[in-house]
Amino acid sequence: MEIEFSRRCNFNCTYCYLDDNNHYADELSQAEFRRVILEAKDLGAKTIIILGGEPMLYPHIMDMIRFMRKQDLNVRLFTNGVNIGVPMAQRLLDYEVCVVLKMNTFDAKLQDMLSGTNGAYQQIQAAFKSLKDAGYPGEKQLMGISTIICEQNFNELIDMWQWIRDQGIIPYFEIMTPQGKAKDNHLSAVDAQRIRELFYQILEIDRRKYGHDWKVQPPLVGRKCLRQFYSCIVNSYGEVQPCVGVTIPVGNVRETRLSEIIQDSEIIQELRHYKEHLKGPCRECKKLEGCYGCRGIAYQMTGDYLASDPSCWKNADKLDDIIQLPCNADGLVPHKPPMRIVDKLAAVKEKTAVTEITISKDAVFVGDDSRLDEVAYLEIIAQSMAALKGFKNLKDGRPLEGSLLGAKKIKIYGRARAGDTLLTSLYKICDYGELGVIKGEVYKGEEMLAEGEITVWNKGDVQLT
Repeated sequence: MEIEFSRRCNFNCTYCYLDDNNHYADELSQAEFRRVILEAKDLGAKTIIILGGEPMLYPHIMDMIRFMRKQDLNVRLFTNGVNIGVPMAQRLLDYEVCVVLKMNTFDAKLQDMLSGTNGAYQQIQAAFKSLKDAGYPGEKQLMGISTIICEQNFNELIDMWQWIRDQGIIPYFEIMTPQGKAKDNHLSAVDAQRIRELFYQILEIDRRKYGHDWKVQPPLVGRKCLRQFYSCIVNSYGEVQPCVGVTIPVGNVRETRLSEIIQDSEIIQELRHYKEHLKGPCRECKKLEGCYGCRGIAYQMTGDYLASDPSCWKNADKLDDIIQLPCNADGLVPHKPPMRIVDKLAAVKEKTAVTEITISKDAVFVGDDSRLDEVAYLEIIAQSMAALKGFKNLKDGRPLEGSLLGAKKIKIYGRARAGDTLLTSLYKICDYGELGVIKGEVYKGEEMLAEGEITVWNKGDVQLT
């Protein structure tokens, strides 16, 4: 399991996966962290990976490391090196913590620029020296260097890889995920084919010089990422996500046990059965058995955690085949104009979805007074659910077959007119095999116009939860 103890950080990295909207007062207590760590251990976790923020700014970091080691859990710590002098490095060594130091370049000015902090290079280098002086890497005390692949450091990466290998340190080179601060940092992006060439150049060096062999695939050099099979992340607010890149909360450990969250999450279950649910070119890839690209990049670039990875070099000439959200509802729902009301499927989250409609004056449910008939709200909710199901069926092109079986708790609060844009929010209450109960809410801006529950039947649905 990956965990954030705090989002506080002394760096302002241009590529950080977090944004600036952090509210530290809501972070979990030590007792809450200990409880979820024990729950992870009960589920079979062997290793806890500490992310951030910057873990070494968390005032209780050594207490938590001591607690985890007493539970016979391996600990892997990703850090920028702050507060790591020789005494602290020695303590980490004594607890057999695998320390992964963030280092992106040999160039001091470039490191400071990427870190968004003057003096970042000196801090990282001082921590590196302290860790080496303390005895890292040791037989039981692994050490790694975490490096992002970007345009600014690209020409250094082969030399950096060999420098890291020569010292018995583990290199973690990774393609950037366009999220958080990195989303707007287009200057750092590298062409997919250049990244492919880099991977193969490093593989040749690893085989010839170091005796390492591995399969080339994104997003990590020298290793593969299928983390949704065996991991998740709990952030500092207790939210559980499939990984740092798939930024969809699937539950909160303050409200629900970790085991129940994982078992009940449709997203986690679909990712663990990705070969049945992946869409687009990745579904046809010969490497599908051991690769699904980067789910985080796929989600951040398309809005769909099951989309093909647009950053993979194998998909460079197939980008038009990768559907992105929002997408038109035409082809997702079986209805044809004028009966089709829903225009777009805007978002898909954990058991939820959002659709959009702009009411046409010649729509079948619009009267002579340009007002939308109240009965249309029920149809909007039903078609929104059909759009969601149709979107999930895109993986194999099966036509959607289903029926609206019933409705209850329908409440109308307002009326819409031609020209209004409405958003419909769906929440899946429960599944019974091919039957589902869905709650829908229809909004015009901040105003809720209608809400209700519908029961639907969808042929061939598989119950995952």
